[in-house]
Amino acid sequence: MESDRPSAAQPSGTLASNTVARLIPASSWPQQHPWPPIGGLRHLIFYAKTNGFETVIRRVGRRVLIDEAAFFAWVNRQGTK
Repeated sequence: MESDRPSAAQPSGTLASNTVARLIPASSWPQQHPWPPIGGLRHLIFYAKTNGFETVIRRVGRRVLIDEAAFFAWVNRQGTK
């Protein structure tokens, strides 16, 4: 039976395409990262359409998940404006 996982023989460049984004529930963000605090994160989520934060969040029903890699990419882009 073949596995969907990349084998050790594949070049390392192909591994990045198979990685899964780390999605953290907004309510659990403070346990993973000290910044932004939950109030600041909720502000970013509430105004996501106007501040560009919509690229960072994923909504599943009522649950709001934060794509960790997209969050830090968004933070880096904020300094270049």
